[in-house]
Amino acid sequence: MTIDERKTMNTGVIQNLILENRGKLSISGVLDVLSFDDLVVMVETELGLLTVKGENLRINKLSIDTSEVIVEGDISYLAYSNKEAEKNNKGNLISKIFK
Repeated sequence: MTIDERKTMNTGVIQNLILENRGKLSISGVLDVLSFDDLVVMVETELGLLTVKGENLRINKLSIDTSEVIVEGDISYLAYSNKEAEKNNKGNLISKIFK
């Protein structure tokens, strides 16, 4: 069984992240770009929310037809999170503030 077969068996979705020399990140399976500035880019993907951090970040390519985004700059951090988990964390923080 190949790696690609294992990936599609688990989720039914194939998503690729290709980071070239920490300066160019190609992302497939993108649903939406939620926010971006020169320090943080937040992308909604088929596998969850992807946060990209760095310096001098810019979106070089955004294609809705192919569900691709290319981010360029000095990339130092990549992390996935679930949208539901973030909503729960926000709710917990708000409930802690108002207790």
